[in-house]
Order: sequence, then C-alpha cells, then structure tokens
Amino acid sequence: MSVDTYSATTHHTAHLPQVTEPRNAGIPLDLNWVLGAQANTSAIERRAASLPARRSVKKAYQAAWLLKAVTCIDLTTLSGDDTARRVGRLCAKARQPIAAKTLEAMDMPPITVGAVCVYHEMIAPAVIALRGSGIPVAAVSTGFPAGLSPLPLRIAEIEQSVAAGAAEIDIVISRRHVLEGNWQALYDEMRAFRAACGDAHVKAILATGELGSLRNVARASLVCMMAGADFIKTSTGKESVNATLPVTLVMIRAIRDYFDHTGYRIGYKPAGGISKAKDAITYLALIKEELGDRWLQPDLFRFGASSLLNDIERQLEHYVTGNYSAGYRHPTS
Repeated sequence: MSVDTYSATTHHTAHLPQVTEPRNAGIPLDLNWVLGAQANTSAIERRAASLPARRSVKKAYQAAWLLKAVTCIDLTTLSGDDTARRVGRLCAKARQPIAAKTLEAMDMPPITVGAVCVYHEMIAPAVIALRGSGIPVAAVSTGFPAGLSPLPLRIAEIEQSVAAGAAEIDIVISRRHVLEGNWQALYDEMRAFRAACGDAHVKAILATGELGSLRNVARASLVCMMAGADFIKTSTGKESVNATLPVTLVMIRAIRDYFDHTGYRIGYKPAGGISKAKDAITYLALIKEELGDRWLQPDLFRFGASSLLNDIERQLEHYVTGNYSAGYRHPTS
C-alpha cells in the first residue's frame, strides 16, 4: 500500500492535527430541547445490527482504516498494580504503536496513538515518557469509575491532575442525576468540572450501561454538551455493559444535533469492549456516515482501549506478510 492509497482513504499526519475548531463554550441549559430528545430503540437497534454486514473493506483499504484507528486510540492502563515502569512501556508503545518494518513495507511514515490514559498517580511518569512526542496525557478523574466521592474532592482531583500535566481529563458523571431526571444538577456538575479543567479538554463519561434507556443516553449527552464537554464518552470500561453500536448511534446523533444548533463540534469516545480490528472499522464507518470525515481525526474521535492495538497489529502484519503472528508478540504493557 502506498501513501497515496492511504491518503485517499483517510488522511493523517504523524502527530495530532492542529485543532482549528473553536472549543465548545457550552450554552444555557435548554430543558425543552433535552426533554424533547427521544430514541426509537427498535429502529436504532436495526440500524446498528446492519452495520457489520454492510461495511466490509478489504486489503489495502482495510489496512488504511486500521492505521487510522491506531491514530485514534487512547492507549490505556487503569489497573491497581500500575507502576511507573509499566506506564513507561505503554508510552513507548504509544510513540511507536506499529512496528517500523510493517510501516516501511506499506510505504508509510511513522504514526502515534491519540493519547495515553492513566490514573492521577501515573501522570508524572507518563508526561516524562511522552515528552517531545506530541502525544497528550489523559487522566481519569472525579472518583473514577463510580463518581461517588464528594463533589469538592472530585473538583480538586481534576485541578491536581491538570497541575500534574494532564492535557485531557476523563470525568464520570453522577448517574443518579440522569436516573432521577435531575438535568439541572447534571448540568451544574458538568459546568463545575469544565471550569476546573481550565485549558485541559474534558471528556464526559456517561456510563451508558447504567443509564437505563437510550432516551436517557440521548438526554445526558445533550446536557453534558450544553455544559461545555469537549468529548462525550460511553463508559469507564468497568461497567458490565460498555460501548455498543446502538449507544454510539444515539450519542453521535446527539453530537450532530448539537453541532447543527450551535456550530460546536464535540468529540466522541467509545470505550470498553472494543478489542477486535473489524469492530474498530465498523465504528469508524459509522462515524463517517453519520458525522462526516472531519470527525475521523483524533481531536474529535478516540477509542478507549487497551487490547485493540494488539489485534490491529496482527492484522497489519498479516496484510504485509500473509501470516499471523502470535498475540503475545504485541504486548501493550
């Protein structure tokens, strides 16, 4: 595959593109808009079920889409036994996610992942390991994953992570506000989180598997965007149900609706349960169809993943050599 073939399919530069979009400033809470948001579950599920069968790309085009997916990965480690050494290895992988010989065989320049995502205590080693790479450090915050610590502590956690060098903060919302229909409380909480982030971009994790309905997902998405979220994200990866195609469809249509109303482009991050290369392509195809090519850049789309990169590497090596390598040859941590 040549660079021309890759570029014709989906453009990417070696590092994150310059962000030219105005940052979402948020708008006043519009309860009429929020309460008017509905979700036709049966129609959404039919549309989502049709995607994997209809969107199949092969050979050079498949390889191109997989390279695009790599550039949109938030390479993540969120384990209780994380160490500075483990995070250092992860950051080295983030700098060179695909083997140089594989890229050379495809006539491709070096690429990087979208970000490295860690707990607060691992921000400092990640910042050191990524210095000069252009790869941002993202930190999970606000009592991740449950989000049930006192609000002043959650806000202080954000502020400390920003001070430690995190350029992106993945916050978790209070699910009870959604389940109780207390949209003002959710809006106020999200505004406080956004203010605490300062110049760092904020990804609002909805924990969609715990919100009860697709309609609640749609409404929570709108409220978080109105309150200034830069990204909306499906899951912490710790719930029993994480990213799904129906949830994705609801959230990205809310993003499209918000853009149509305000002119602000909001990013989207599916997280948890996406571990296969073919699934990554399905998600990218859905984004392209529903939102357009602009959302295929890492400033507006990310995968929250720890094992997805392993399978993508294997698929790309097969494309180049005709053979699959063992999965253990591609560790990410």
